[in-house]
Amino acid sequence: MSDIWSWEHAAAALPALLEGFKVTLLATLLGTLIAVVLGLVVAIVRRTAPRILSLPVTGAVEFIRMTPLVVQLVFANLVLSQFFETLTIGIWVLGIHYTTYMAEVYRAGIDSVAKGQWEAATALSLPRARTWRAIVIPQAVRNTLPALGNYAISMFKETPFLIVIFISEMVNQAQNYGANTYRYTEPITMAGLIFLAASYPMSLLIRRLEKKLA
Repeated sequence: MSDIWSWEHAAAALPALLEGFKVTLLATLLGTLIAVVLGLVVAIVRRTAPRILSLPVTGAVEFIRMTPLVVQLVFANLVLSQFFETLTIGIWVLGIHYTTYMAEVYRAGIDSVAKGQWEAATALSLPRARTWRAIVIPQAVRNTLPALGNYAISMFKETPFLIVIFISEMVNQAQNYGANTYRYTEPITMAGLIFLAASYPMSLLIRRLEKKLA
């Protein structure tokens, strides 16, 4: 049994994994914040801006969404590493990549706002900016919260891709431990369990939110 699993190695790998988990969590939180804010901006631009502005934004969104995250990470790191820290590049690439998905979620949320709400705002002669701020955006965000939460979990589970630009997140720490000790089973398993322990409660919370908002 000790040839397959060693609690001693599992315990020895844990401190490095937790240190890597801090990086994983930081990348997820900041990446999600970027995606949530930029996703809303992109959705509004695509909905309201003149065609000369909305078309390039739409093209950029489609290009980013249709290319692999790993390629984006490597390319951005090659181009920007002399100007920014690697972790900063990784966080922004994650955030911008998921911006394209969250923008579509926001678009669906905006489209779900009843037509009567727009007509009522027009009848009351509300300024366009106030219509968006006070009527459309609050309802759209409320309708899209569960989907946004699911994408945040997806981003959390994709942070191991940061390994391609040599960021010492949790999976990278697990591989380093395995390379130093020739024991990969324990650190990789422990990393998977930490991912599960962190993401499962969030998924339960999102399910409850979906039922509450239904």
